[in-house]
Amino acid sequence: MNPRITLATAGRVLRQLRHDPRTIGLLLVVPVVLVTLLRLVYDGKPQIFDRIGAPLLGVFPLITMFLVTSIATLRERTSGTLERLLTMPLAKLDLLLGYALAFGAFAVLQVAIATAVALGPLGLHVAGPAWLILVLAVANAVLGTALGLFVSAFAASEFQAVQFMPAVILPQLLLCGLLLPRGQMQTVLRWVSNALPLSYAIDGLTRVTSTPGVPGAVLADLGIVLGCIVAALGLGAATLRRRTA
Repeated sequence: MNPRITLATAGRVLRQLRHDPRTIGLLLVVPVVLVTLLRLVYDGKPQIFDRIGAPLLGVFPLITMFLVTSIATLRERTSGTLERLLTMPLAKLDLLLGYALAFGAFAVLQVAIATAVALGPLGLHVAGPAWLILVLAVANAVLGTALGLFVSAFAASEFQAVQFMPAVILPQLLLCGLLLPRGQMQTVLRWVSNALPLSYAIDGLTRVTSTPGVPGAVLADLGIVLGCIVAALGLGAATLRRRTA
């Protein structure tokens, strides 16, 4: 891995994103709109919004980053750009880390805006520090980026890339504890839930919502999410193909 090449790759991706207003809108505006809609849905029940608002601040970036990253990486491959890049002194890991850095920068901006709106005008109340919500939500967004980079290797078209979302993301949404506490699930489902990274991200955000300070369990949840990011990037580097026929 070459840090200079990785940073150059990140800069190229950021320049491409800067000229794509629809993607910028998806990344920066849509999460704010979704959080606002959630607040309006529970307009008469602010206690429910306080309970699920923080966890969903991590879910929305995960979904948007997964979609954008998987499609963007697939375009690099189908257009032949990736094949040309990899004839240069550019390792696969340099490429994937460059993408992760670029989309990670957007993730910080995305989550910062959504969190500021939720904690400010929308009146979301949490017991823990706001910066910890930001850190966990950004980690979730980067997790979505890493998963998107990984699954893009198995798609031959943008339509197939989108099809991976119900296969990869929706099961995690159902089993992460948002709909039912994981401790109340059937044993088999609880075992599956324990193997999914989103479960730990939601656990951490839920603890921040109800517990003041910085609990050690939250840091453990964050560590697991970061480990899953590293694993997904490693798998992405191992499976990335130069071109899609």
